[in-house]
Amino acid sequence: MSINSATGQRAAQKAETRARILHHAKQLCARRGFNRTRTIDVARAARVSHGAVFVHFPSREALMSAVIAEMAREITDALHAQIAHGGSLRDVLEAHLACVEQREDEIRWLLLEGPTLPAGFSAAWIGMQSAISSYIAQQAEREMAAKRIRQMPVHLLFNTWVGLLHHYLINRDMFAPKRSVVRVHGRALLDHFMDLVRVPTKGNSR
Repeated sequence: MSINSATGQRAAQKAETRARILHHAKQLCARRGFNRTRTIDVARAARVSHGAVFVHFPSREALMSAVIAEMAREITDALHAQIAHGGSLRDVLEAHLACVEQREDEIRWLLLEGPTLPAGFSAAWIGMQSAISSYIAQQAEREMAAKRIRQMPVHLLFNTWVGLLHHYLINRDMFAPKRSVVRVHGRALLDHFMDLVRVPTKGNSR
């Protein structure tokens, strides 16, 4: 084996180990939250030594920041894939719900524990919310121009939607014990929100 091929193999193994550690860290964080996920538990789940975790992530905070950044990237990419072909405002919001349902545990822990998470959380969260809001805003502005939904500041429309959705996610144990709150209540939340923003038709003054 040449020096170059040996170096390449070591680099590939190192990248594979890092990816495995990150994968199991994400799984544990989704199940038990960020604050209760210990590096020793991640090492056991990934079947590496405890020291190997710190070879790839110099601190627990660095590992948690990497997990949060990866979650944010996956959520944003999934949303982009869901709504890349456009559609109505309702279509965009349905895509958002589908994306959230697939990662409901992760997003719920981000909402619950955000204030206690490492500094990197804020940048990742803001980036993710900015991406979501841009998709919703683009379609909302088109539908306002077409007079299909009420005229209003786009930031209020977006914050009303995510405020409603996040309230149900945070309080999932009350609204949908041991179940997906998006699966149980997502359609009702979407119908309610569209009733709030839709331009009333003749004969319907709501």
